[in-house]
Amino acid sequence: MKHVTIKDIANKLNLSISSVSRAFNDKYDIKKETKELVLKTAEEMGYIPNPIAKKLSQNKTFNIGVVVPEFINEFYSEVLIAIQDILVPKGYQILIMQSDEDPEQELKNVKTLINNMVDGLIIAPTTGNHEINMDFYLKRYNNGHPTVFMSRIDESIHVPKVLFDNKKWSFFATEHLIRQGYKKIYYLSGYKSLGVCQNRINGFLKAMNKNKIKPENYKVIETGLFANEGMNVMEDLIYKHDIPEALFCFNDWVAIGAIKALKKNAFNVPEDVAVMGFTETRMAGLITPQLSSVKQPTREYGIKSAEILLNQIENNIFDNETTILNGVLNNRESTPSKNK
Repeated sequence: MKHVTIKDIANKLNLSISSVSRAFNDKYDIKKETKELVLKTAEEMGYIPNPIAKKLSQNKTFNIGVVVPEFINEFYSEVLIAIQDILVPKGYQILIMQSDEDPEQELKNVKTLINNMVDGLIIAPTTGNHEINMDFYLKRYNNGHPTVFMSRIDESIHVPKVLFDNKKWSFFATEHLIRQGYKKIYYLSGYKSLGVCQNRINGFLKAMNKNKIKPENYKVIETGLFANEGMNVMEDLIYKHDIPEALFCFNDWVAIGAIKALKKNAFNVPEDVAVMGFTETRMAGLITPQLSSVKQPTREYGIKSAEILLNQIENNIFDNETTILNGVLNNRESTPSKNK
């Protein structure tokens, strides 16, 4: 089957190739009647535009690269949907890659996207030391390559970024447990090397200090990010007969893992141990008991990141703005008041 070209359409209509091209590109100097005739004839002849040629002519690929640490937690899935909702109607395609919490894989992913000539990047950095990665990203950004960072990046780094106020909402979640009457509270943290984890630790400690909780009545235990890590740490605490009245967990998955370990060892939640999560997964309202948690605005994360990137690509505006998002504390069955 013969591939129909612009030249074929031009010959059929006795027009110049440039006139047909202007009709396809909706140029101001082409008559409405001519444009409509060209488009109708193209459809009748089965013409298929060459997207690569169009992109090259505009010096853009209309591809956006997004790198996230993982897909296990629906947090990033919801963020990606919001990014697509902003960028796809603008004609962009989203190329998504996962770093699997590995800084080396993250850098490989970014370089792969760059080699595929993406117009811009949205990056949620991995856990662990990523100084080498950040040096690479900063050089590119400072040379005018559109880039936005979200979620896991130090606030002091001068790049456009979208963050959650982790310290504030960790403080609110911890103080909620204190006001509910719990006096011995342990925080199962993420990795202490990760800035977002340190911010939540600081919020936890701030609540303890403000409410004058004795040091022997609280602990910060480095746990991780996933359910199996929460389960393992809770199993260890049970083995050591070191059971708090309440747990505050880095995220819902750590909380769910801890609840599983407690139930396995015949502890009741919340009667024996209350549990507070963070990040508000769908599972929070589905497990028994329903899990109290801090909801992060995943949609706003994606929308704001995409809008900042668009501003860089289309308007050449490279402001090193930091957007701080707020959340909501949802109190459910897992953290009832002990003061009744």
